[in-house]
Amino acid sequence: MANIFKLATRNLFRYKRRTMLTSMLITLGVVSVLLFISVSGSFKTLMVGQITDSMLGHIQIHKKGYMASIDNLPLNRNLTGKQIDKVVQILSADDAVETYSMRIKLGAMFSNFTETTNIRLNAVTPLDEIKTAPLLTDRILQGDKTDLIKTGEILIPELIAKGMKVKVGDGIVLVANNKDGSVNGQNFMVRGILEGISGPGGRDGVIHIDDAKTLLRINAAEVSEIAIRLKDIDQLPEVFASLQKKLGSMKNQQGMPVFEVHTWESISPFFNIAKMIDLMTFFIQIMLVAIVLVSIMNVMIMAVYERINEIGTIAAIGTPPNKILSLFVVEGFLMGVLGTALGTTISLISIAVMNVTQISFDFGRQTGLLLSPTIGIVDVVLVVVIVIAIAVIASLQPAWKAAQMDPITALKHV
Repeated sequence: MANIFKLATRNLFRYKRRTMLTSMLITLGVVSVLLFISVSGSFKTLMVGQITDSMLGHIQIHKKGYMASIDNLPLNRNLTGKQIDKVVQILSADDAVETYSMRIKLGAMFSNFTETTNIRLNAVTPLDEIKTAPLLTDRILQGDKTDLIKTGEILIPELIAKGMKVKVGDGIVLVANNKDGSVNGQNFMVRGILEGISGPGGRDGVIHIDDAKTLLRINAAEVSEIAIRLKDIDQLPEVFASLQKKLGSMKNQQGMPVFEVHTWESISPFFNIAKMIDLMTFFIQIMLVAIVLVSIMNVMIMAVYERINEIGTIAAIGTPPNKILSLFVVEGFLMGVLGTALGTTISLISIAVMNVTQISFDFGRQTGLLLSPTIGIVDVVLVVVIVIAIAVIASLQPAWKAAQMDPITALKHV
């Protein structure tokens, strides 16, 4: 086998131009895929971070049936005392959970004393909410961003601020029905204008959770949802499965499930964009396979055609067909190794350069987000293995053809 590798290496150097062109094609394919994986992965991570860290959290826990009727923001499906205590107990014992935030979600009528419109409200405990959604303050376009919010204050969405011509510092009134149907109103001062997000957050404002309890006349512990932030989002599947197992098995007196657990993926429409990025990455890998397959097969077919006399000579002196087949397969293997080595080196250098130069881009109204392309060792190894494997596979048919040649016919070939 060592002699076959020596002969294959010598043959590649004999045909330098062909070897160089084929290696360049393979290198180009590897560079394209690795750079696309790293850049698209960075963009996907930033996009997911903007959604989870400014609004949703990584996981949300609700009372069973809440999400099915979330458009109505039902107050009769809130989590209460013992249910909240059970969730807190489980979350506190889970090392993967970094923090969590209690929220009351409600609908209300928003009035500037001249006009009235509807608004969706997230009532939060400021310190807990900032820890769970650390980018929420970045969505405040106007107003004080420190401490998020205080009692008697409200953050209103930009959509309503523009439509109602409300500014920071203006007084407004909220009117809401509690779960018993009674109506209550409360005055607020506009602390800030909140950037809207496409999807369910377009008309969402923020108030203090104590104000929500006063407005809705809630005296006991009661929340609509518990948003959870993990220490590492890569642990999402494991933590979700664990919470499903622990909370999903709990039944009420009627034998019905008490809780429902949702990841940000099942809540946000932006998850479809993330899936599209993964799909694009997959198709780019398919294109790489096609480039390598066609280039290697074309080169090896030409190699067989140009070296018919040589094949006849080595066959005539007693070289068995399996040795001839191995020779051409090894040549394809070496070209794959050379192309992937060059491509991987160029890709890693390019990724390092992009991180040093700090390329920025805008996402929505978030400006100056830094692109930090990275690629895992698993992705690199996977691409390298695929390319080399395809190079070997593409060499099989021409190698088989060479191995089956009749020596006398090959020697007569002009």
